[in-house]
Amino acid sequence: MNGREVFREAEAANLGTTFKEQAERWFKAVQTRKRRPIKPRTADAWATYLSYINAQIGEMPLVSVNNLAVKQLIAKMASEIKKNKPRFAAKTISNYVQVVKMVVASAVNDKGEEIYPVKWNHNFMDLPEVKDQRTPVFSAEEISTIVSKAEGQYQVLYALLAGTGLRIEEAFALQVEDLEHSVIRVRHSMWNGRLYSPKTAAGLREVDIHHSLAELLHSHLNGRCTGFVFKSAVGTPLARSNVLRRSLHKILGEMGREKCGFHAFRRYRVTHLRKQRVPEDLLRFWIGHADGSVTDGYSKVKEDVEFRRFTAEQAGLGFHMPTVAPKLPVAPIAPKEARAQHALTA
Repeated sequence: MNGREVFREAEAANLGTTFKEQAERWFKAVQTRKRRPIKPRTADAWATYLSYINAQIGEMPLVSVNNLAVKQLIAKMASEIKKNKPRFAAKTISNYVQVVKMVVASAVNDKGEEIYPVKWNHNFMDLPEVKDQRTPVFSAEEISTIVSKAEGQYQVLYALLAGTGLRIEEAFALQVEDLEHSVIRVRHSMWNGRLYSPKTAAGLREVDIHHSLAELLHSHLNGRCTGFVFKSAVGTPLARSNVLRRSLHKILGEMGREKCGFHAFRRYRVTHLRKQRVPEDLLRFWIGHADGSVTDGYSKVKEDVEFRRFTAEQAGLGFHMPTVAPKLPVAPIAPKEARAQHALTA
């Protein structure tokens, strides 16, 4: 966008741009900008938010979208009931309000300065506090039960999620070429049947896995050299809702456990790795999180492949795996330092 276009948009804003008009410009910009464009999943969520928000304040002049207007929006959302329960949770209301703030802040002049700067007052708006969020996690015993009750490729999928901590979109995007012995290369994420880059830059990574999980994956592929690791009967990528409905939620119901999503597997893996005292920077590398501190940038643990493989083997899975005939080399040998220490103590 050149300077003249920026100036025209700023001028239009001053002449009475509505919230909906500015929201349309903002939503297009965040998807097409060169600096950190939003992912398709985020775009789908924000489109849903804007559909509701625009129905409430879309025709309001952007200049009037202030603390009072948002206070009224919050009150409206908090009052809505669906199936005898609040329609919007505190976290959801907070997400909607954040979108409103971003739309208002996106109106800038030709110098890049906000036209309608607002000092947001959460107390005045009575924005609900987000606390006690539901973060379900499976225990090792529950993972073993889920895996044992699952059928076909779902058994392999659940073992993979619990044994790696992969996001479900990353697991659905895995292709046979991404698997090499005891290493999984995460290169893509799947959303609505299409491949995209992972959620963040840290999502591009290698995940070292236990030899028993590698054997299960190898057995599942049964000699296949191409295609998605997990796929429908017609070869298309799996859909999250279908797997939940047809498999996971049925199993959880049989177990007498409340329904939840795939992230419970990811939480299990992080918890297990922490219990096994895996170095925090290596844990973040496997999980796909950015470095936690400047010091992490100095650590080269994730570049030490031999140590990574040894650590993955030592950490184990923590749950019972289906038995398969060994088809891959046994666990990688320990790093030289660990072998030398073992020789001294033997």
